[in-house]
Parts: sequence; C-alpha cells; structure tokens
Amino acid sequence: MTDDQELGITESKEHSTGEWYAEVVRKAKLANYAPEGMSGFIITRPRGYGLWETIQNELNDRFKSTGVRNAYFPMLIPESYLEREKDVVEGFDPEVAWVTQGGYDELDERLAVRPTSESIIAPYLSRWIRSHRDLPMRINQWCSVIRWEATETKPFFRTKEFLWQEGHTAHASDEDAWAETMTRLGQYENLYEDVLAMPVLRGKKPEHDKFPGADTTTTVEALMPDGKSVQGATSHHLGRSFAEAFDITFTDEEENERVAYTTSWGVSWRALGALIMTHSDDQGLVLPPTMAPEQVVVVPIWQADTKADVLDYAEGIADDLRGAGVRVELDDRDEHNPGFKFNEWELKGVPVRIEVGPNEVEESAATLVHRPDGESVEADREGIVGAVEESFDEVYAKLYAAAEENLEENVREASDRADVLGTLGQHGGYVKTPWCGDEDCETKVKDQMAAEIVMVPFEDSEKTIHEGETCALCDDAAAETAYFARSY
Repeated sequence: MTDDQELGITESKEHSTGEWYAEVVRKAKLANYAPEGMSGFIITRPRGYGLWETIQNELNDRFKSTGVRNAYFPMLIPESYLEREKDVVEGFDPEVAWVTQGGYDELDERLAVRPTSESIIAPYLSRWIRSHRDLPMRINQWCSVIRWEATETKPFFRTKEFLWQEGHTAHASDEDAWAETMTRLGQYENLYEDVLAMPVLRGKKPEHDKFPGADTTTTVEALMPDGKSVQGATSHHLGRSFAEAFDITFTDEEENERVAYTTSWGVSWRALGALIMTHSDDQGLVLPPTMAPEQVVVVPIWQADTKADVLDYAEGIADDLRGAGVRVELDDRDEHNPGFKFNEWELKGVPVRIEVGPNEVEESAATLVHRPDGESVEADREGIVGAVEESFDEVYAKLYAAAEENLEENVREASDRADVLGTLGQHGGYVKTPWCGDEDCETKVKDQMAAEIVMVPFEDSEKTIHEGETCALCDDAAAETAYFARSY
C-alpha cells in the first residue's frame, strides 16, 4: 500500500476480493503496511483508528453499565508466569515473541510479548480476591497483542500485532460465570447488529476447538460476501481450570475457602475487517452512520456569481447539523470540482452527501444523496436535521438488509458427506448438517475443502437434531448440528 492520491477502485469485489479489499483499505486512508522487514504488521491511519475508537466507546459504555472496570497490565510477561498457564493450556509457544535483552544487558528471565493476558491477569485476581464480598470481579483491558503466526497479512483480518479488548472476571458460582459469559456474548451480538449493521449467528465452538482450558467457548459468526465466515467475537466460560492453576480462591459466607469460577471474553479489530468487507463496494468504503467518522459531507456547488450565497447557505446547514450532534464536513475547497469531491467522499464511505447549489438556495432546500445506492432525497431547509436523521435510519436499514439477505441465502442444509463437500465447493457460505461430535468427521471436510466447523447452535436456540438422524459424515448417531464454512 502506497501513499498516492489516486481516486477510484480498480479491483473487483466479486472477482478479486483480496486485492479489492486491500485497495479499499489503502485508498480510504484506513491503513498502510509497515516498513520492509516487518511483514505482518500495519500502520493504522487516523481514519482507521477512529473506527476502532467508535467500537471502544460503544463497548465501554456497555461494559461499564454492567460493572466492568478498565485496567492495564504490562505487555511483557515473565516466562515463569506463562509457564504456569501450561497447567491449563499447551501454550502459545510457536506464536510468542520473546524479549531476551534490555539495553546492553541480557535478561535473567525471558519476557514474552503478550499473546493474551490470562497468565498476567489471573495472578493479580488471586491477590485482589479474598472474600465473597470481592465477587464478582470484572476487569477489562484495551491493548495490543502479538502472535507470530500471520503468514499472509490482510489488514485488520490477520496481522501479527492486533488491537483488542480482553475481559476477565471471577465469580462465586458456576451459574454466575455462565450468566457473565452469555451477557458478554449478547453485547457482542448487539455491537454487530446495532452498530456495525451486520446480522450474526451465535452459538458455541465444538469441544475440540474451544479455548484451551475452557468449559465452553461461545461465538458470534458473521458471513462475508465472498462466502467465508468471520469469528466476530468470543466469550469463554472457563470454569475453575484457570482459578485452580492460579489459586484464585475466596472465603464464602461460612468462612470456607472455595475456588472461583472465571470467564474471559474479547473482540479484536477483526470486526473492522468484517465491517469493510461486508458493506463496501467497487466505489470504495461504505460505512453505516453509526461508525462513519464523517456522517455527512456538505458539498456546495457554485459559479462565480453565486459563490458567496451558496457558501453562506451551506455553512448554515453544516452549523445546524453540528449543533444537533451530527459529524459533518463542509467541503468548500476551491481546487477541486464537485465531481472530484463526490468521488472522494464516496471512496471514504460517508453515508450521506448534501448537495447545495443556487437552485437549493433559491428554493430553501437541500439534496441528500445516500452512499450505498445513490438514492437522492429532496429536503426542506428548515427540516434538514430531521431529514438527515431519517436518512441515517434508511441507510442503516439498507446496509443491514443487504447483509441479512446474504446470510439468509447462504445457510444451506446437507445430509451426507458428498452434499457437504459439494455445497461448500459450489456455493460457500454455511453448510448446516447433523454431526456426531467426533473431530475426525470434521477433519474429513477440512482436509479436502479447507473448511471447518465454525459454530454449533445452542441447544435451546432451535430444534436442530431429530431423533434417529445420523451424522452426515459417518454412520454414527448425530449428537448436534454443525455449521461448516471456510473462514478468515
């Protein structure tokens, strides 16, 4: 990705999705690749980081309303701490970056650059928790992690360093920990559906793919237009495994010492990749009004003799919108014509464009253009704030409806192995099928199609297995329903 001023997307979303995606990210000024020699890292530009800040703000409000407090832990973790986690997890050894020297001195103990933070947070939960009165304890941190496994960089989807939040909680009972797990999953689902304009499927990971040491890993999955699934966020019910490994105990009301139950949950900037991939088009970035750094751009169109009146009128509209809390940009640049401005702001994903020319001034009106489809709406000047807010609702509804249609049309059922493989090969998307629960059956698909089980529905969410059904991949009785897909 280079810093040029070229406008227009040259790649096709349908025919060259990967190249198209990288071009949108670069030309919409969201990110650049890091310097040569730093493969797998990206530079997040202000517009890209602004999208992440919106997610931060949205989730912070949700988290804090349910008793979560933010904290921060060191990015370097002593090897001895990480080793303690091996009582529960095999470890992130292949993915861990190590610091072995500080200045000119070799360190007495290697320090891991955090691949995740259980091994540094859990010991301090153990120190801070003494009594049942300290529970539940809910801690969250916003940070970056490094996992040295990314071989093919796709900005926001897959990088060696990525931004995320990781929440860690401790509870007195298994029931409370499970309720916490589901609360966070619900908040992630709401983030996608109410902020990112993306429907998701919610369920759990199969036993062999859950977070190591967890009792249950829950997930929200989003389907991309190219038929691949994105793991949108996960929420883990850890049971007592980490608490036992790190001695997270408390005294109950009868003064008996008990082991706590813990959870962890997180979402990364992969959500931004899913947002960009889902809504954007061959003209560039498309953003819902809830996420757009600039929700409205006002473009005045003038001739020499009308410039003063048109600019004054446009500034009045922009001021009224700012006063109503709308994020608005007035593009009054002399050096570019209106067509250039239209293309530039379309490329940047601004949801609503307001065009103001001499006719609008004379008629006390404004022309509103919706980014997703170019629909044009005429509005009265006095009602401009209400018209813009109504347009925001319409734009959001259009984006959600398109994503919902993509999801609904790409969940297909299959009853045998040939059907599973054929459907994945021909259509992509999700293939819903009876499954016995044996990992070997998943392997039969993974080895041939590079697809895996991305989700198993919750037992109470739908009647998925009928009595007497057999696994689509073997002759054993089906135990649950599996959703197969290729994934990012």
